[in-house]
Amino acid sequence: MSENNDYSVPSKFKAAAAHWGDRVAMRKKEFGLWHDITWRQYDRNVTLVAYGLIALGLKKGECAAVIGDNCPEWVFSDLGIQCCGAATAGVYATNAWQQVEYVITNSDSRFFFVENEEQLDKWLHFRNNAPLLEKVIVWDTEGLRDFNDPMVMSFDKLLELGEQEEKKNPGAVEKRIKDISPEDTSVLIYTSGTTGPPKGAMLSHKNCVWMGKAITSNNPMYDNDEIMSFLPLCHIFEQLFTILSHFDVGHVVNFIESMDTITDNMVEISPTVGHAVPRIWEKYYSTIMIKMADATWFKRWAFNIALKIGQKRADLTMNFKPVPALLELKYKLAHFLVFRKLKKRLGFERMRVAYSGAAPIAPEILHFFHSIGMDLMEGYGQTEGTGVTTTAIAGEVKFGTVGTPLKGVQIKIADDGEILVKSPGVFKGYFKNPESTAETIVDGWLHSGDVGEIDADGYLKITDRKKDIIVTAGGKNITPQYIENKLKSSLYINDAVVIGDKRKFLSALIILDEDTVVKYAQDNKIQFSTYRDLTEHEQIKELINNEIKLVNETLSQVEKVKKFTILPKKLYEEDGEVTPTMKVKRTSIHKAFGDLIEAMY
Repeated sequence: MSENNDYSVPSKFKAAAAHWGDRVAMRKKEFGLWHDITWRQYDRNVTLVAYGLIALGLKKGECAAVIGDNCPEWVFSDLGIQCCGAATAGVYATNAWQQVEYVITNSDSRFFFVENEEQLDKWLHFRNNAPLLEKVIVWDTEGLRDFNDPMVMSFDKLLELGEQEEKKNPGAVEKRIKDISPEDTSVLIYTSGTTGPPKGAMLSHKNCVWMGKAITSNNPMYDNDEIMSFLPLCHIFEQLFTILSHFDVGHVVNFIESMDTITDNMVEISPTVGHAVPRIWEKYYSTIMIKMADATWFKRWAFNIALKIGQKRADLTMNFKPVPALLELKYKLAHFLVFRKLKKRLGFERMRVAYSGAAPIAPEILHFFHSIGMDLMEGYGQTEGTGVTTTAIAGEVKFGTVGTPLKGVQIKIADDGEILVKSPGVFKGYFKNPESTAETIVDGWLHSGDVGEIDADGYLKITDRKKDIIVTAGGKNITPQYIENKLKSSLYINDAVVIGDKRKFLSALIILDEDTVVKYAQDNKIQFSTYRDLTEHEQIKELINNEIKLVNETLSQVEKVKKFTILPKKLYEEDGEVTPTMKVKRTSIHKAFGDLIEAMY
């Protein structure tokens, strides 16, 4: 594709739309049928949104916000805002109204695109506290036929307004796009707020355009690739695949129906490139193991033999050791007879490469997927670096590491072990927060807040978050993430929080994997009526105790978990216990379950 006009996200988009024209850009499912949207239709919708916003008065350098589940309208709104020379602030669809208010007011948003009645209700809670907001635009108006408010308009009405403005003011959008400078803010991505209030990371057009190309430097993507869009679009991880790399590659973006239909849509679409947060891959792993436990004795026997062969091969390939010819032959047979069918049933049969990102994944889960013949790799990065710092190369995934830097990225390890990053993807800073910006970017180096090391092969290994490192009463430095990942690789443990700062020994708060523990309870005739009943049952406590013992055998003496408590509830985003990408908020957990922690000591 032509390299002209690639200095801003809108110019890159316009060039892509002109290049691919009537090819399919995206698909969405409505009333049980998949509908194609061509690049030409994509371009037309974005252009009309931009003209509509110009008519409403959105100026260059201002901000507008978007909230809703992944769908074409989310993307049309985002790019329409950017075509005006303004910045987009995405809001998590799962956020409570107080969190939505924070983003709208902190970003100084003048316009707010909302998906439906549920998201509109959130704005109604704080409308009097957001004086800069002028219009709320709703794209799904079901249930709002009798709703009238001068501040609210439908997405269709905005498109009509755009058509009128285009006739009155032809060329206005093109002029706005030409006026965008590479250093202008493209998007405000709000951090997940694990260590305090979310901060708006300002990513410039230069950052985003560069990353759109760089993301495919370790593993190429092609215009006949298919992806599934389901992670939150206000998170940089999803934007990389649904928006930024899309303009360079021209693959097809498939929007899922809802989070409840991920597994069904995966089978229908069979994407060629996969990307998800660890919780999704862990769920697939649990599902496979539960289904195999319920299979006939012959299927169980065949799967176990195939898995042992796959594990032996993965042990070698993931440690860069040669695979003997006989083992490779056995593996090909195991793949043909067992894994091929398993992957087809899950919708993974065409997946050439798959990424796990946004939070750490247990190395054992990666090992399992490699054993069944799936090239799942962990990428590493942060919003402040426009999403990705390192990924492995397909076929060269090294056990326990997060790969090598993307082309154009430099990494160095500071004296205290912190990972420092320099690249064209390093952000402009935090919006209206010069103090945090000065702490995060020093002499052009992004201070990641993560601790790690680079091995002899140039692969990066993450040991923990700098702020999370535990110093025991005996003065030993412990990295909780390493232990937590080992615990989470148990089928019965969904999450774990290791405690031990200034304590004599380590303990852990355990969150059960409901599906597998319920099945265990049913298989062992354990009576229960609620989730809480399960967490308090002696046989379940013994089950978890045995899982922890297995993990302890792989740990040094100071790293062993001496006591544990199963939390009486699951962790929820609305309770402030996890982020929308399912990262645990440690401070909140310590506050909410302080009495349970103290009881262990």
